[in-house]
Amino acid sequence: MSGTSGIEQLGNIPGGTHLREALTNCSEPLAYIEEFQTENGILLPSLQPALPFLDLHGVKRLEFHTSVMDEMREKLLQSITDLANGENPERYDKLENLLQKSFPGIKIKTTRPVVMCILKHIPKIKEEYLTQILEDKNLYTEASTEVKRQIWQDNQALFGDEVSPLLTQYIKEKEQTLFSHENNLLTFFVLSPKTRRQGEVVNKLTHMIGKNVKLYDMVLQFLRTLFLRTRNTHYCTLRAELLMSLHDQEINDICSVDPCHKFTWCVDACIREKFVDTKRSRELQGFLDGIKRGQEFVLGDLSMILCDPFALHTVAMSTMKCLQHCVNTDSLPRENADLQLLLRMIALGLGAWDMIDSQQFKEPKMEPIVFTRFLPAISSMMVEDQVRGISSKLPDDPVPFMQIPTELYAVFIRESAIASLVAMYYVLQVARQRDRFALCQLVPTLLHCENERAYEDTFLHSLVSYLITMAEEFGNEDFCTAVFDDFLLPSLSKDSVLQHMLRLLWYVHHRMAQGRLHAILEAIQPGSEHSEAVHSVFQQLGDRIASYQPSPTEQPEQLDSPLMSVPVPTPAP
Repeated sequence: MSGTSGIEQLGNIPGGTHLREALTNCSEPLAYIEEFQTENGILLPSLQPALPFLDLHGVKRLEFHTSVMDEMREKLLQSITDLANGENPERYDKLENLLQKSFPGIKIKTTRPVVMCILKHIPKIKEEYLTQILEDKNLYTEASTEVKRQIWQDNQALFGDEVSPLLTQYIKEKEQTLFSHENNLLTFFVLSPKTRRQGEVVNKLTHMIGKNVKLYDMVLQFLRTLFLRTRNTHYCTLRAELLMSLHDQEINDICSVDPCHKFTWCVDACIREKFVDTKRSRELQGFLDGIKRGQEFVLGDLSMILCDPFALHTVAMSTMKCLQHCVNTDSLPRENADLQLLLRMIALGLGAWDMIDSQQFKEPKMEPIVFTRFLPAISSMMVEDQVRGISSKLPDDPVPFMQIPTELYAVFIRESAIASLVAMYYVLQVARQRDRFALCQLVPTLLHCENERAYEDTFLHSLVSYLITMAEEFGNEDFCTAVFDDFLLPSLSKDSVLQHMLRLLWYVHHRMAQGRLHAILEAIQPGSEHSEAVHSVFQQLGDRIASYQPSPTEQPEQLDSPLMSVPVPTPAP
């Protein structure tokens, strides 16, 4: 009887209230029930003779009427959908008239899908209907996303409650990829942009936004706020992925009004190609130089796009390739126009938080000394790396040249965010080349990077992935000292650094001296301040080390032959 008020409001249909009063006041209840069934059953003359036949087969009248109701509802739902998707210019008027007549049926479970279907296809629902849906938890839960969008656009707090779990899930998924010890490969940056934005969270957010510009702006505001609150650059990634997901689905209502669309599209292409070539450089420079007076605020969103770790990774890798090109062509970094733009983009990306926080929308000032002194210093060390690589192959086997970064190099990475990032990616380059001598000199300097930048999770994930491929080098004490004592252990108080160390030890422990390994395990044993996940992985690492069995060395085959006992002839004098 829960839906009686709804069915009685649909028209001249007797509901539960009418039936209760009639049964209370009538003198012959059974006769009235039979009369009620006849008047309110399916009024089809040809059906009456068939009903007793169904009775003989044990088919209850409720079951029969329910099946007919279900079939009629499905046909009605299809008719409503066809009308909404058709070309009839009066289709929305017809749907609104139908909604007005049927809306009371939303409180009846059997007719609710029909009302919800009508609501789904009406682009502008009357406020009174939206209010009733919002006030009833069950109705709100069952409402389609199309209906909820119209509720959300005027209720930011409610929309925030719906979006918040998705944002939390997104960050957890990113962190799981960065910290997972189950894969020794460089897994974080390997997926293409299109594959990444086909993930569950991005798809759900895209569907929740639809073509609603107001909801899109709300999500962007949530992302900016969370980025400012946490400094977590994964929110910048989501900002770019969301826009490109809408681009993939050709939601021009939103893409055409987002001033970052074409810039983000170009950056996305660079990430996909893993390089910023000259053509893309000119396009990106055109976007940056084309910002008109009065529209400087666009720089805030552009900087957030460039703060995306995937964008910064691509730009920084391209910077190293440009520097290598300068070395190969014997040219100066300051003469390379592509290199100038790449550092300009790095500066914007690294300055995103400060720009959005201060609301001062202007590009960070680029110090000329970075081009005239720091980049040449990096180029010089790259030349030394090449010379050492060639000399190590000479037959005389000379002692490898041990490069020592200059004091100027140390000052730059301590005071400049741009210099720090370039230095970090130079370390990744020598790690990718498995240059242990360069790593022994360079890794300890990372400790001094500006604002502890070298301890960012995306960088540590990449560095650890390359170090895992050099597992045999951890048998050398100088290499362990450079990696552990001079870089990782000093920042062990950071939960994330400990997780990266656990991932590294998972794959290199068997190469380390037992004394060195036990000392590190004792130093990194997690305490009460560490997460349950860290304790779990540490326990698993301990079990892995305890159960480790080295690959057995092949023994020479024992020959079972009588000739083995025959003395070997003495050589003739």
